[in-house]
Amino acid sequence: MELPLVVGVDGSEPSLTAVDWAADEAARHGLPLRLVYASLWERYEGGAPSYDPEHRSEEARLRDVVASAAERARRRDPALRVCTEVLPEDAVSALLQEGQSAAVMVTGSRGRGELKGLLLGSVSLSVAARAYCPVIVVRGDRAGLAGTHERILLGVGDPASTTEAVRFAFREAEARDCVLDVVRAWRRPAYVPTDHCSPAGIPVRLHEQRASLVLDALLRGPAGDHPGVRVRPATAEGPARTVLLKRSAAADLVIIGARRTKGHLGLQLGRVGHTLLHHADCPVAIVPQHQ
Repeated sequence: MELPLVVGVDGSEPSLTAVDWAADEAARHGLPLRLVYASLWERYEGGAPSYDPEHRSEEARLRDVVASAAERARRRDPALRVCTEVLPEDAVSALLQEGQSAAVMVTGSRGRGELKGLLLGSVSLSVAARAYCPVIVVRGDRAGLAGTHERILLGVGDPASTTEAVRFAFREAEARDCVLDVVRAWRRPAYVPTDHCSPAGIPVRLHEQRASLVLDALLRGPAGDHPGVRVRPATAEGPARTVLLKRSAAADLVIIGARRTKGHLGLQLGRVGHTLLHHADCPVAIVPQHQ
């Protein structure tokens, strides 16, 4: 069974930007596109029965929103397979459930009713931090959204939470026929014991070499599976969130992994993920690694 690319829709400008981006992404990968609007309109209407005219008008409005979004996606690519769904649930719960049978989940940076000053909406953050499938939050500047840089940025953190993200990044770079920049950040130790027998600089070079070895080990298998992908591995000194945020200005998508522990109900997203979701200059993909 072919899993769809699911988009959370609510009619807001960020969600329509996400629909445009997702339509291109679905066409690129040959995936069906599923547009979902989740709203507790029944609760807001005070539990009104289905024959209540106001109840019907609110549901009809939601269906108009997803129908308009579907037409927008089809105009972008007439060959795209599009279906829609309106669900009487809260948005986070509905999208997390949809993620159980989605290839990828796409959301806008914030939704209808959320303050324009917000860098990231609560729904997008909750879904990105808890979803079973990869989640892409569509945000960034015009160049990043348009994909004009022709490069993907993959941040390599803990190998135990990154292998799925590496595979995802190779598939994405192959579909886009673009460069894959892979970065492993490393930190200079705060304290290095004095060893008069060792040449100066060896401890620092050792940490950089370890970062390179991690990259080599993680990339070897996927690179063999995708020989056409142009990979540019690099190490960089500094906090990972700072390194990746700066490099996101020259990328069309930044990808990181996130560990998902079974039975954990809270947000499972580290500081790097939080920083990128709030501030990156391009869309951000959070790829879960299930433990």
